[in-house]
Amino acid sequence: MSRPRPDYSGMTVNERLSAAGLLPQWDAAIAAGDRQRAIDVLGRVDMDETRASPTVDATLGDPSKYGFPPSR
Repeated sequence: MSRPRPDYSGMTVNERLSAAGLLPQWDAAIAAGDRQRAIDVLGRVDMDETRASPTVDATLGDPSKYGFPPSR
């Protein structure tokens, strides 16, 4: 039997990713600079592309601000 999906409303992006067990996939997508993969990961925590795109673009635009190594 599958577990019910969490209610992501009111959660931050990191809280959503943590609750879904998707932080490693998010980190890998950002580290690879893979915009579409990062958007897809956010889609799995109920963020539509309209909301996911600006989040991904901001993170890829200044990764060190979000705890990632600076982009090369």
